[in-house]
Amino acid sequence: MNGESGGGYREAWRRSISSPEDFWLEAAEGIDWITQPTRALAVNGKATGSWFPGGMLNTSYNALDRHVLAGRGAHTALIYDSAMTGTRVQLSYLELLGRVARFAGVLRANGVGTGDRVIIYLPMIPEAVVAMLACARIGAVHSVVFGGFAATELAVRIDDARPSVIVTASGGLEPGRGVEYLPLVEKALALSQGSVHTVIVRNRDSIPGSAADYQKADAVWLDWADEEATAAPADPVALRSDDPLYILYTSGTTGKPKGIIRDNGGHAVALNWSMRNVYNVGPGDVYWAASDVGWVVGHSYIVYAPLLAGATTVIYEGKPIGTPDAGAFWRVVDEHKVKVLFTAPTAIRAIRRVDPDLLELKNHDVSSLTSLFLAGERLDPETFHWANNGLHCPVVDHWWQTETGWPICANLLGIEELPTKPGSATVPVPGYDIAILDSKGKPIEKIGKDGNIAIRLPLPPGTLLGVWGSEERFESSYLTAFPGYYATGDSGHFDADGYLFVMGRTDDVINVAGHRLSTGSLEEVLTLHPAVAECAVLGVHDPLKGQRAAGFVTLKAGSTVQHDVLAAELVALVREHVGPVAAFRDVTILDRLPKTRSGKILRKTIRQIVDGEEYSVPPTIEDPTVLDDLKRALSASVS
Repeated sequence: MNGESGGGYREAWRRSISSPEDFWLEAAEGIDWITQPTRALAVNGKATGSWFPGGMLNTSYNALDRHVLAGRGAHTALIYDSAMTGTRVQLSYLELLGRVARFAGVLRANGVGTGDRVIIYLPMIPEAVVAMLACARIGAVHSVVFGGFAATELAVRIDDARPSVIVTASGGLEPGRGVEYLPLVEKALALSQGSVHTVIVRNRDSIPGSAADYQKADAVWLDWADEEATAAPADPVALRSDDPLYILYTSGTTGKPKGIIRDNGGHAVALNWSMRNVYNVGPGDVYWAASDVGWVVGHSYIVYAPLLAGATTVIYEGKPIGTPDAGAFWRVVDEHKVKVLFTAPTAIRAIRRVDPDLLELKNHDVSSLTSLFLAGERLDPETFHWANNGLHCPVVDHWWQTETGWPICANLLGIEELPTKPGSATVPVPGYDIAILDSKGKPIEKIGKDGNIAIRLPLPPGTLLGVWGSEERFESSYLTAFPGYYATGDSGHFDADGYLFVMGRTDDVINVAGHRLSTGSLEEVLTLHPAVAECAVLGVHDPLKGQRAAGFVTLKAGSTVQHDVLAAELVALVREHVGPVAAFRDVTILDRLPKTRSGKILRKTIRQIVDGEEYSVPPTIEDPTVLDDLKRALSASVS
């Protein structure tokens, strides 16, 4: 589809809500179907409905085969760039198709068929893309687990998904160290209930360990290269639109994991539509989502969406800083002529902290970059202005969730570029009918008043089908709080122009002596200080007021401000911009904030430590030693 026309954004959104059948059947024409659907949506008694009933397709075919058959086989499909090893590899659509078809044959030869589950536990290497598309090719349901995840967490995902095969590698690379995966897989298998009969291992020269080292294990361990060399290529199989494509477990899950299920047809249509209309990306464009395949961004915008659209995707093994410096992202943009970069605000804040004057940017030509998209956490206005002023291209803060799989709100550059408002994710994407509700589920009509952000049912195509193995958990998690709506769990408001401001999770709203305060609004104030690089505000226990706001900040590189002076200035800023009602007086200055590997601040864990509660180290934490630093800083914090 070549973008929406005839009235721009407002008309596109109106059509999607008033005439969803016509809108989405038109969007479905951008996908090659084995059996073309004649209807867009069937309710079938399900709150979320079923998209494109009767349609038959194959996602792998749409991502690869159709581009080769259209004469684009020589065009670059994938660029692999490892800042850890210095490796640069390019695969054309024809080459990637060959690898995917052969590995699909490997899976099939090892007993994997339609509906069977396969866990993919790989680092950021091309084989991760190959394995995912190979599963899609034969109708297997993949579940990607972040490489290096603890064995106990891998085990609970094995027991929930019940895979027959695990695809892994000898290990992954982090700055200054390697992470061996095979001992973790072996331990996870010992902890699980025995569904896995085969482990396929991709050897890496830089990490010790191979399949040959585990021949006495209960499962059969096989070498990827040996299997691929002798495999017969597998053809794509026909799948129903609502057949599951993958299971993705939400980050931060403890205990029994929550597996989000994605379908084939709705997913392909929505992602293909989003590339042209949200990101303004088409065939031949280079698109880089600087994330990990273990997260939803990696699924949607490293693997599936760019390839569905015939674009070139970049898979990057490295960090925004330290591999080797704060110019790492600009080097990739320059070297590969990236048109659109998509990353998390935390990556940009990390660069800003180390290189506040963007000196490294001057060493690279980033003129190919037409836009920077940010998502995954709230983008504070100060970071927005810093990126916007430094890059001289549109900076788009857009909002979505693991559950939705693609943007809920964005500035849709492929339809109509709207004026930007710092702090806002701009406007609802076509297909999403958003309401702001009070605690009783009634719409809040007052402009600018925060409430619960909810989406009227049915959800658009591409969103979750349910929770793996638990319809009740799906209902209770998302649909029962506000009947007729999907509860996002986020709070925020619309302004007079229809722009949505997402202020944070609903459990991030704090109650200070009966006054409800958004932590997002308090964080905006703290980042106004020129020395602050990044911050988090959360509610901690107060015996008198119930809760009080506490701030945790990191400083920009080169900052020389005294900590007691900074604390006093931050307290004064909050009193000036919010008022004494915030009762803000606690400031803790840190070298780093505790975060997940995907860049989300571990607010609950910080609060538990501050309040002296028992806590468990989250399995998604990037560096557990940061919690020790937090405890030391709290003992010396200014209060």
